[in-house]
Amino acid sequence: MDRIAVVFPGGQFGPYTALLTFAAEAAELRGARILPHMWTRPDEPPTLALDERMAWVTGEANPVLDRIATESPGATPLVIAKSLGTCVIREAAERGLPGVWLTPLFNQPEVVAEFRRAKAPMLLIGGTADHSWNGELARELSPHVLEIPDADHGLFVPGRLAASAEVLGRVATAVEDFLDTVIWPS
Repeated sequence: MDRIAVVFPGGQFGPYTALLTFAAEAAELRGARILPHMWTRPDEPPTLALDERMAWVTGEANPVLDRIATESPGATPLVIAKSLGTCVIREAAERGLPGVWLTPLFNQPEVVAEFRRAKAPMLLIGGTADHSWNGELARELSPHVLEIPDADHGLFVPGRLAASAEVLGRVATAVEDFLDTVIWPS
């Protein structure tokens, strides 16, 4: 089986932030080929109205996912996405793709509607101090949820940086467990 993981970043830092790197590394260690996506116009998403971001992300994601479908027929890529990248849920739901969704934009009704439509397995990760997160909704959508008390949109927690580094470790372990038990069980 051809294992592929495609990484869609948030709107500011690209696909190589620590959260995305650790999630992608978990997939790579399990034999997945990693395809990191860079937004073609990285300055544009923050300037778009919230309701326009879904269409913009979909326009960016479609060619990537179409290329995977053409080059690896029969493969079901894993989507790893953070924040703005979670707008890829529209395409993931339509194509039946599983996902690791970091800090999904649950404050956007259009995004929530697509998460409700998705049937493939999903790991949802967010923090209680993130204005975009809704833990109750996450637990309604999936049995696979990691909710970090007091974590903000970057999954940083108050206090010393070591506490936020510990959160990164918890996220990495949750991703590994999800991949090992749900996506690619041995």
